Amino acid sequence: MAALVLITFVWSWTVTAAPGSCPGGDGGPDAPEVEAKEEAPKNSLKWTTASEVENFGFDIFRSENKEGPFEKRTDDPLPGAGTTDEPQSYLWEDFDIEKGKDYYYYIESISMAGVRERFSPIIKAPAK
Repeated sequence: MAALVLITFVWSWTVTAAPGSCPGGDGGPDAPEVEAKEEAPKNSLKWTTASEVENFGFDIFRSENKEGPFEKRTDDPLPGAGTTDEPQSYLWEDFDIEKGKDYYYYIESISMAGVRERFSPIIKAPAK
């Protein structure tokens, strides 16, 4: 199923990606919509999937540099919805942030078979 991926940043930028240019096909969520929202004293990542195929869940990775290294921030994966044709919404909040620092995040999807793939582009949360 071809899908247009829309990534919306609350800071007034909108980025679109052509079908197939963002991971999330077989074994992962389809057509992600990701939003990073700045809220003191936390950074919130919100995203919605149009449908999911055997989606076990998601891990969140963070860095202070766009180039990395990135560290996994979730102790356990955020539970996915398995297989569904219904839209699903997710929220993850990072309370361990320092004032004046930019942070970069990406979301990784995990299939029921344990296959991991990058689900989102690198998302910047500007310094507060």
